Parts: sequence; C-alpha cells; structure tokens
Amino acid sequence: MENYQSSLDAAFHALADPTRRAVLSRLTQGPASVKELAEPFDMGLPSFMKHLHVLESDGLIRSEKVGRVRTCRINAERLAAAEAWLSEQRRHWQAQADRLADYVEIQMIGRSEDGS
Repeated sequence: MENYQSSLDAAFHALADPTRRAVLSRLTQGPASVKELAEPFDMGLPSFMKHLHVLESDGLIRSEKVGRVRTCRINAERLAAAEAWLSEQRRHWQAQADRLADYVEIQMIGRSEDGS
C-alpha cells in the first residue's frame, strides 16, 4: 500500500505543473524528441529538462537516446494508476451525494405528508 501511495503522490506531484501536463498531453499523440517537446515553451532548455526529469523520475514518461536525439514517450501504466484512483474517489463521492439526495427526498416527502 505504501508503494502504491508513494507512486500516486509522485504522479500527482508531476501533474501539478501546467508545463508537465502540456508535455503529457502532447505525448498522448505519440513519441516526440526533447526539441519538439520544448518548442512551444518560453523557457531555456535546462529549465525544460528539469520538467522532463520530474516526469521521468515519477514514472509518467520514458525516454531513450539514439545518437544525439532523446525521444520521450508516455508511460500509460502510471497514468492508468492515477486515473483508477480518481475513478475510485469519484464513485465514492457520487455514492455519498446519492445518499444525501435520497435523504433529502425522504425528508421532503415526510414534510409534505405532515402538511408542513
């Protein structure tokens, strides 16, 4: 459980930054070189590489260097774990909201029967 929790923490840490989320969005279209990924951002390459390092350290992307070109690709398994956790939370809170709605409906029916 602790390893699962720490991997979730790492994934959400990486997802907390808009630059890293944009990189992941781009990688959903397929692998890309670091140069291609860095192009849309107004920052130096060393700063951008720090973002890639976070994504790779947290397991959300993988990279491979062939010659002088480093190519990155998304690690869908790690994203799937975060999505599964979010789905579980969504189901839990939806069930809570449904129970509350049922309770309110019962209370309203009770009031209308009492004539209040």
